[in-house]
Amino acid sequence: MRIGFRGELLDEPQVRAGFIGCGSHAFRNLFPTFQFTPVELVATCDLDADKAREFAAHFAADACYTSVREMLEKEDLDAVFISTGYDKNNHLTHPELTIACLRAGVHVWMEKPPATTCEEVEQMQEAERDSGKFCMAGLKSMFFPANEKAVELMQREDFGTPQLITLQRPVNVPPADEVRRYIDGENVDSAKWFLDHICHIASALVLFGGMPQTLYYERSPRSAAVATFSYDSGLVGSMSLTHGQAYNGGIERTMVVGERGHHVLVENNTRVFYARGPSRPEGQGYGNMPSHFTGPPESATAYWEPECSLGQLYSKGLFSLGFWGEIEEFARAILEDRRPAKSHSDDIMHCTRIFEAFAEGPGKVIEL
Repeated sequence: MRIGFRGELLDEPQVRAGFIGCGSHAFRNLFPTFQFTPVELVATCDLDADKAREFAAHFAADACYTSVREMLEKEDLDAVFISTGYDKNNHLTHPELTIACLRAGVHVWMEKPPATTCEEVEQMQEAERDSGKFCMAGLKSMFFPANEKAVELMQREDFGTPQLITLQRPVNVPPADEVRRYIDGENVDSAKWFLDHICHIASALVLFGGMPQTLYYERSPRSAAVATFSYDSGLVGSMSLTHGQAYNGGIERTMVVGERGHHVLVENNTRVFYARGPSRPEGQGYGNMPSHFTGPPESATAYWEPECSLGQLYSKGLFSLGFWGEIEEFARAILEDRRPAKSHSDDIMHCTRIFEAFAEGPGKVIEL
């Protein structure tokens, strides 16, 4: 029994879950999301016993642990959530924990970034095959409601085939040798932060266009960069990694251009535009149109933006930033005995490969 969006009681199956990692991000954005999803929090786990106990008490879990193995052995769990971040050497703890949990027979949701190397992802996929369970990552760009609306608009017949994807986000791109050294196991802080942020824009690229075939990039001396991606279909993608930009006024901008004079624009993940070229009266064109205001309303640009005055779910960051969408999809996939529709291990592999490719250096075509 759980409470639905309208405050009603719902008698429906729930996913029995444990949670590894009682930190700030989990407290703000993950644990609170469970109240809106079919997830029953059974146990918490953290190396700090006091935190594990207090999180369990605060979020109504029955048990708390400092040992992952003990939690997996003692509790009857369907799934485990992992939000443990990096170790003292700035390397991800998610892959090892994910593989251990999969092999223990539970599904796994892990916070981003999911992995440092494609080899780690291959090990996760092997554990998936052996256990019959799946893992999913918190690639929230795939679940932003604004991005999901953009994908819906791209699928309209009048949009046609996508021709160009452009994405903008401030990401600090370190020199290639620093990325290589980090992949090889060194403690390189700049590469750690690059991994932490590139997964957002890489997962958005994969959402809109799928996995590209090649990457070419150029990097400025102060770590801004422009990357170009090619696809076998002829689609072209670009990333403006705008390290150094201001953070006020929004930090992300995405545009997808179709083949029929239409494009979709997402500004700051809050405003979505569906732009359609104005209708031109017969016989009028460049140089002889006395008015731009032509055509019926359905030929004009459509625009969506949430209001922020009412107590709606969409006004909460848990929803607008995709956290609810991630966890809802994870839980429904378990209950419906299916693979998640996105942010699954193949998407994890694609985003990890894009990160790895930057280690090969600028000024060359890199096969992905």
